[in-house]
Amino acid sequence: MAKRTAYTGLLVAIAFLLSYIESLLPLSLGIPGVKLGLANLAVFAALYITSTKNALFVSVARIVLVSLTFGNTFSLIYSIAGGMLSLLLMVLCKKSKAFSKVGVSIVGGVSHNIAQIGVAICVLETPELIWYLPALLVSGTVAGAIIGLVGALILERFMKNSDYLF
Repeated sequence: MAKRTAYTGLLVAIAFLLSYIESLLPLSLGIPGVKLGLANLAVFAALYITSTKNALFVSVARIVLVSLTFGNTFSLIYSIAGGMLSLLLMVLCKKSKAFSKVGVSIVGGVSHNIAQIGVAICVLETPELIWYLPALLVSGTVAGAIIGLVGALILERFMKNSDYLF
């Protein structure tokens, strides 16, 4: 129990740090809101190393901390919607055993963008924003694949040492 709590706290801190680092990166592809999602590495790791409950905690804690520190109410709303749909679908895909780790991450990236565009359409009352969806699906797929590949490598190295396991 103590190890799981320590890992969860560490993953929240890593997610917060990665969010900050990502905010410093000058990534502009001409599409508002497109990011790599580095902090999702911590949620992804929590999902595979600890539990669904701890992954949910890491995700929510990171979203709230980042929104309070660097964002606003709207960033909180968009992030919660994206983070919760993303985590829900990643959990379902992982449990189905039909997806690789990279596949689970891609589903997370794509669903995050779908949730955020849905919230944007509702909040801004602008259904035309749906036209951003194809570009966001591509960016979510690419970002999800990158996060999944890096996350799978990290997990592979982590799991080799049985001292780290619960």
